[in-house]
Amino acid sequence: MKKTTGERIKDLVFTVPVESYDQYRAELSQLSADLGVNRVRFIDEPVAAAIGYGLGLEGRQRRVLVVDYGGGTLDLAVVDLTPRHTEIGQCRVIAKAGRPIGGNVIDQWLLESFVARMQVPLDPQVNEEHALWHRLMLEETRRIKEAIYFSERATFSLSPPEKLRSVRHRIGPEACYLDVTRDQIVGELSTRGMYEMLTDCVDELSEQLGKIGTSEDEIDDVLMVGGSTLLPKVFKTFEDRFGRDRVRAWQPFEAVAFGAACYSANRFGQSDFLVHDYAILITDPKTNAKTPVTIIEQGTRFPTQPDHWSKSLVPTCALGEPQTEFALVICEVAGRGASRKFSWDSEGQLHRVGADADDVLVVPLNESSPTLGLLNPPHPPGDRRARLNVSFGVDENRWLIATIKDLKTGKLMMDGEAVVRLL
Repeated sequence: MKKTTGERIKDLVFTVPVESYDQYRAELSQLSADLGVNRVRFIDEPVAAAIGYGLGLEGRQRRVLVVDYGGGTLDLAVVDLTPRHTEIGQCRVIAKAGRPIGGNVIDQWLLESFVARMQVPLDPQVNEEHALWHRLMLEETRRIKEAIYFSERATFSLSPPEKLRSVRHRIGPEACYLDVTRDQIVGELSTRGMYEMLTDCVDELSEQLGKIGTSEDEIDDVLMVGGSTLLPKVFKTFEDRFGRDRVRAWQPFEAVAFGAACYSANRFGQSDFLVHDYAILITDPKTNAKTPVTIIEQGTRFPTQPDHWSKSLVPTCALGEPQTEFALVICEVAGRGASRKFSWDSEGQLHRVGADADDVLVVPLNESSPTLGLLNPPHPPGDRRARLNVSFGVDENRWLIATIKDLKTGKLMMDGEAVVRLL
């Protein structure tokens, strides 16, 4: 560090696994002292992830599920975070589960599947050349695995280098090509039991929580950490179980490091702003085209005023008949803002976003139940006079609240009522 920057590290923070041994911490402290570090602190990784994701850790206890799915292992831990323990970088583990399976094992699974389909022999034990060939194919497998995060298909392509004579003699000098689809990857991971493994781990946690008189319903937030959380259907598994509003997954690589940096600088607190835009879908009465109209902007701090967004609206009577229900589809809009590079659609598929102003992902949140009130009397088609005054705000718990007044009758259809929960 000193050779690179001219500065010597004086204050160092280590992120450590929960319940790490005192001897492990003592050894790190001694190594740091030998390097001339004046102050050494430790922070449990779930605490760092919570700070990195901007959870409010002041004023009350939070119960958090941390899903750490990286290259080596899958580790799930339910922890209680309190203001007092957060100040010293610690948390209390109340349930945990895991498996010795991570991205490295998954790479091997996929490579075995690819070479079986290509009918290419793969035996790294033959000699050093075959061992090198195995490593090259693993690297290409990782590229394919990461490519299908965002694309429906990718092409596995690898040619034996000239110097690997024994490999070229055994499999031939031609390049290996294989078209791979996301569905095939999902099928292979399903066959290997990966998704069942995720469910089993959560079931184990739920059973442990039940034994201490609580349940997974008491979990406030689910934090996704590690690159393997970007694998197809992993986010969807936790979204289906805990709800989209509880799953924080937008910085799986940076959350722990960012949280540790904030802890080191003593600058951690609640992220009291929203990370997405939110919109309503407005239907053009002539074309029936649906256009998202932003009602809550990314970065909005909450709570807001109840009339943060307010407008008078005309029911569309899209079917050409009197309209008896007033419905609005609330959408999450991801991609506006340089800090967001990917997001998940309503099917749990990962998408790149934010490349330009039009590169956004619109995800309906209440499409199955969009009705916000009944119109009595019904609104007749062709009547373009404003019928409803609609206001939206966000409360202290991140709920989008709506106030809707029927201008024809003067009645309140909704009065600061919760509609959907935001992130």
